[in-house]
Amino acid sequence: MYELVEDAPTPERFVELRELAGMTERSVDAVRAGLPGSVYAVSVVHEPSGDVVGMARIVGDGATVFHVCDMAVHPDHQGRGLGSRMMDELVKFLDENAPPSAYVNLMADVDGFYERWGFEETRPASKGMYLRVD
Repeated sequence: MYELVEDAPTPERFVELRELAGMTERSVDAVRAGLPGSVYAVSVVHEPSGDVVGMARIVGDGATVFHVCDMAVHPDHQGRGLGSRMMDELVKFLDENAPPSAYVNLMADVDGFYERWGFEETRPASKGMYLRVD
């Protein structure tokens, strides 16, 4: 059994879940500073263990730009629809809070997952780019 809660995990668990899911490393200090700036966050708690096994959040300015990020599910709990449940909640939040002119984006690392919520590739109209600070 799993419970979806409207909250981010602790910074330590956030870092751990990213690592377990094979995502880029983040420092606990950076996450501790960044998590309070989330526009919206959800976590999945495994019952009865109480362990946070999934997370996802939205960052941005809360009005014109929203970025879906940090979607991760512990490998031992993948394949149970937890990512879909979290994405449903993020999209529900956007439907209720984002104005009609808002731009919602994400970096898709799983082909065919985000399309079911209406996301589509930006090319050829635009291209995604990034700069990693080392």
